[in-house]
Amino acid sequence: MTEPLWELTAERAIGLIGGGELSAEELTAAFADRAGNDPWAAFLAIDREGALERARRIDAATERPPLAGVPIGIKDVLSTRDLVTTAGSRILEGFRPVYTATCVERVEEAGAVVLGKTNMDEFAMGSSTENSGYGPSRNPWDPDRVPGGSSGGSAACVAARQVPWSLGSDTGGSIRQPAALCGIVGMKPTYGAVSRYGLIAFASSLDQVGPLARTVRDTALLLSHIVGHDPMDSTSLEWREPIVLPDAERVDGLRVGYVEELMGEGVQVGVRTSVRAALDRIEDLGGTLTPVSLPNTEHGLATYYLIAPAECSANLARFDAIRFGAAPPEAGGLVEQYERARGEGFGREVKRRIMLGTFALSSGYYDAYYGQAQRVRTLIVRDFARAFEQVDILASPTSPTVAFPLGERTDDPYSMYLADVCTIPVSLAGLPAISIPCGLSEGLPVGLQLTGPAFSENRLLDVAHALEAAIGFDERPEGLR
Repeated sequence: MTEPLWELTAERAIGLIGGGELSAEELTAAFADRAGNDPWAAFLAIDREGALERARRIDAATERPPLAGVPIGIKDVLSTRDLVTTAGSRILEGFRPVYTATCVERVEEAGAVVLGKTNMDEFAMGSSTENSGYGPSRNPWDPDRVPGGSSGGSAACVAARQVPWSLGSDTGGSIRQPAALCGIVGMKPTYGAVSRYGLIAFASSLDQVGPLARTVRDTALLLSHIVGHDPMDSTSLEWREPIVLPDAERVDGLRVGYVEELMGEGVQVGVRTSVRAALDRIEDLGGTLTPVSLPNTEHGLATYYLIAPAECSANLARFDAIRFGAAPPEAGGLVEQYERARGEGFGREVKRRIMLGTFALSSGYYDAYYGQAQRVRTLIVRDFARAFEQVDILASPTSPTVAFPLGERTDDPYSMYLADVCTIPVSLAGLPAISIPCGLSEGLPVGLQLTGPAFSENRLLDVAHALEAAIGFDERPEGLR
């Protein structure tokens, strides 16, 4: 084999290990060496020795597990027993959980090897990973640009070939948007598809774990091992059918609606051009295109930034330096301990959202703000339901822009929030969506978002796989050419 081991996709690596041409230890060592050299700051913690020991046990086993010892990166918002878990926040610096998140347990049971914890916006609040308490991650396509967020580390480590795949979490677009900006595949499943047990909560009615990978088939393979009901999470769902590896080459008869509101003003010309070219491939593959309107998506951003902060203000109340969080030295009393622990431990964006959410939930304002936002959320859900009476899936850009320079939007929260304008409506509706790379603009990746009704993951994966082949996106960051 002439190519470096770290160029292997997960599916190919599994085949080589299963055929005896490669050991899990060799593969893990190759990726660990690459992850150890991390100019993109994709990882917050790497467990090299633990990963190698796990790989050796897999090699020594009489039966190969289905994921065969392939390394994986885990977003630092997912609890991992005895491996530091900080949610990208200084308030949890050095914290080691006593249990592992269900989705991480499931991939480990399937044979994946956890290589380390990936960088992220603090408590998953952000669109660039610049809100990490440990410094920003960088985009492998251009280290002076953001990788997206909040799962920026999980996207960057896959794009940089530090691992073949990773797990992220998506509240308002935090898997799909960084996948788009880093030129990889990212999928947010139907809300409830994946257990949230062990996921440090940001907004409980929106948070969902999902996979990031370089190919649609790798994405499907990882997703297949994490979906399903978990008795530890009452919001998790029994899965209707197994997730299968997609093999579709055409999409004959597929009705695709492109969302008019997400193809116009505010979307960069280069992004719109790449997405339009990808949509033309759908017709080449036997599908039909029709414009679809989701009129209430224009209120999606405002709705999200009332609901999500309200839920975060409740969820983050537990970080009080008594149950969770670092206790400040020489605090004078209980109130001072609360003030100092939260004031010093939380970053600026987290404080901003806690204050906004607390205000929206306060007496006299609850119905005017939070209650009204929930009613608009219902209208957005109905918009999607009406759209799916006309078409099978919806298409739009994943992000309205390509990756933007580090520091460009840090002092302009509203401009930062607009990075998720295409992904937020899908999250509010609890629907599955996948982002695949569909071209370049200004030399940087553009993402195409495909959205389907609840539980339509297999159809979305099939369509994405057929489009992936038709588009033929094989570009890679300059340093990997």
